[in-house]
Amino acid sequence: MALWVALNGLLLIGAYLLGSIPPGYWAGRLLKGIDIREHGSGSTGATNVLRTVGKVPALVVLLIDVFKGAAAIALIHWFYVFVQAQTFLPSAIEITLWLPWMITLSGMAALLGHSKSVFLGFTGGKSVATSLGVLLAMSWIVGVGTLTVFALVLAMSRIVSLSSIAGAIAVSGFMLLTHQPLPYILFGLLGGLYVILRHRSNIQRLLSGDEPQLGQTVPEASSQPPS
Repeated sequence: MALWVALNGLLLIGAYLLGSIPPGYWAGRLLKGIDIREHGSGSTGATNVLRTVGKVPALVVLLIDVFKGAAAIALIHWFYVFVQAQTFLPSAIEITLWLPWMITLSGMAALLGHSKSVFLGFTGGKSVATSLGVLLAMSWIVGVGTLTVFALVLAMSRIVSLSSIAGAIAVSGFMLLTHQPLPYILFGLLGGLYVILRHRSNIQRLLSGDEPQLGQTVPEASSQPPS
């Protein structure tokens, strides 16, 4: 059992490291020679890449960030399929009980990695795209539903942060409506809350009416509270 717990711990570290991969930071360094954390909102996510680097790099960063979240969940699935085919697995371990909880923990580890990247001194983005990747791999119906809410709010408001917050709120409802396992529902609650908390500075600007729409600039990161 100790070996099994240790292996699962290594999987969670792997999920965190996947989440920590910083394509937004690399885009700024390689294409503009800048530290993107010192420009725009200070986030390493695709929205700030769009503002500071360009459309194509932002799209690439978005896709990589989504992929990171999906890959963290795929890692768990792959490992559990592998061990089920082996003979060393203790008979007392019930894979069907462990799997949903490990998927949930792996998803949270990926979100933490994206926003607190070990490669960037524990700074990063706001985990929106990475959480979408997690959701799509966890339950594609919930992922698509959440993405739809994001897209509808974005179409009406043209404000990415508001759309992200709306999606973070909606995900728990989709989890319940589609009768997902308890660990997934908890991910919807905790992951959604985490994404909202990562948008604290955006919420302040939304309340003051200063939050920019898509394509508009924001004050430089040095003049804003950490997000």
